[in-house]
Amino acid sequence: MDALISAAARALSAGDPLGALNLVALRDDASALALRGIAMAQLGDLARAKTLLRRAARAFGPREVVSRARCVVAEAEIALVSRDLSLHAKTLDAARATLEEHGDWLNAAYARYLEIRRLLLIGRLDAAERMLAELDPRAFPPAWKTAHELVTAGMAMRRLRTKEARASLARAKRAASHAGIPALTAEVEGASLVLNSPAARLIARGEERLVLLEEVEGLLASKALVVDACRHVVRDARIVVSLARRPVLFALARALGEAWPGDVSRDLLLARAFGAKFADESHRARLRVEVGRLRKALRTLARVSATKRGFALAPRRAREVLVLARPLDEEHAAVLAFLADGESWSSSALALALGTSQRTVQRALDSLATAGKVHSFGRGRARRWTMPPVLGLTTTLLLPAPLPGDSIDA
Repeated sequence: MDALISAAARALSAGDPLGALNLVALRDDASALALRGIAMAQLGDLARAKTLLRRAARAFGPREVVSRARCVVAEAEIALVSRDLSLHAKTLDAARATLEEHGDWLNAAYARYLEIRRLLLIGRLDAAERMLAELDPRAFPPAWKTAHELVTAGMAMRRLRTKEARASLARAKRAASHAGIPALTAEVEGASLVLNSPAARLIARGEERLVLLEEVEGLLASKALVVDACRHVVRDARIVVSLARRPVLFALARALGEAWPGDVSRDLLLARAFGAKFADESHRARLRVEVGRLRKALRTLARVSATKRGFALAPRRAREVLVLARPLDEEHAAVLAFLADGESWSSSALALALGTSQRTVQRALDSLATAGKVHSFGRGRARRWTMPPVLGLTTTLLLPAPLPGDSIDA
């Protein structure tokens, strides 16, 4: 490796892409193309970066398998940043195996991190935790230790383990300070905001207030019966009943939870569950059927009893009933939760992350675009969607992931 290539590589490691480009911008050999691609990625020109890395991979000779594998890992990182979640796991695994075989343990570990970040993004936390447990960050340079701690903190936040998340972020801050890369420091500060921003609204006894993730963690471990409108479950400290696929039952449960310890009139329940402005006998008959189904679904957690004017919820073990609602009521809040990270998403990537059909996501995006809440650029398969971050709020509870104690009783 010549002196210019070595100097450019050191500049990239220090977070100085312009300095690296000054050294190799006019060169078209394979190593220079690869470094130019990484520099363009750091500058945010992901399309140009991908093109340069592919040119570099083709330019490396058949014996330069390690260099080609590094190009694959770099391109995989670009795909992740640009939210191309159809990341080919087999290709990345093959590149990682090649790097391990030739003793490049650092880049092999980074390939693992990319897959862990992808799994974390789409809510496959168990698989991500298993892969993360296989890595030992002690030998990593400060920049990679920062990345490790950010992943660990993200995992803890999604699990609602806020003490672990704060400890990981503190270690990430120290590692970023040692690395001396401003972009890493900014990323750590951005991740820390999640713990200090309202994550949900707590509704209890007719009053509501915003709560942080730490408070949500405490509520879910308390003796209260929680109607969770972020995950569409009803739970206490021991049992979780999912109503995510039964929207009518959840609408009834939420209305009863918000009114506790009082009752809810039949007319209001009809409006909340069915959107009925004028109730007739068929609506009342349907309400009786759905209340019967709700009784059966919640039989281990609470009783649903009839009153003179409607129905009331009575917890079996819990001392009180609380409702956790989204920080902002929005029909397509789950889509906005992903877009709030400031990255540009394709509809196919959103569908994969949400576990739903692409057509459903497209309808949601069209509705949000009509309301001026999201914007798109590009056409066809290159079309991407983005939105400004929701300032002062965190959308952690709207992302797909199990919460503590989620042995779900369907």
